[in-house]
Amino acid sequence: MELSDSFELFSALEKLKLLEHSPPLWWPEYGTFEVVVGAILTQNTQWERVKTSLENLRSAEILFPELLSQTHPETLMELIRPSGLFKAKAQSLIRLSHNMIEEFGNFETFVLSVERDWLLSQKGIGPETADSILCYACARPAMVVDAYTARLLNAFGYEFESYDELQEWCEAGLRGYFDTVQLSAAFARFHGMIVEYVKRNSKGKTVNTESLD
Repeated sequence: MELSDSFELFSALEKLKLLEHSPPLWWPEYGTFEVVVGAILTQNTQWERVKTSLENLRSAEILFPELLSQTHPETLMELIRPSGLFKAKAQSLIRLSHNMIEEFGNFETFVLSVERDWLLSQKGIGPETADSILCYACARPAMVVDAYTARLLNAFGYEFESYDELQEWCEAGLRGYFDTVQLSAAFARFHGMIVEYVKRNSKGKTVNTESLD
């Protein structure tokens, strides 16, 4: 299969029903503050470990920005220890929760008002984390791209110089097929399908694309 644009890849992935056993828009608890926390916890670690940390936070009943911002760092570090890099992540979560309340008042206003630049100005948040928050917590039309995306496109002979370039290629093909309302869901599903496909069809760093032909 030769890819002419990202919509062609999107369509080929859709036929495989990769999200059949996932939440409708792939990321668990789509549209909630839990997504913000998960987006930070998943940096440099596996989702299975993040799930354990999120369960700990749920049990402690502090999965709210108002409560998380006031949690003692040592307490939070213990709760999110399974995710690794727990000291830095605890600091990021407390700082972000505090700044969220300070700037927006509550999570609901944050969802409606936050801009990508504001997220990128927060210590511990890079482009992938910012776009994960925009896409899966705020239902914005932001395409998350990551190592899985780069590996899959590399298997088709595509190489990109930067995160922004890879993101632009993925977004461009879909913009002509979905209106603004549909686009956020399309980007969420596209990223989810890419991750699921690469996880299931990789051997080392090589991705087998035969099932997409």
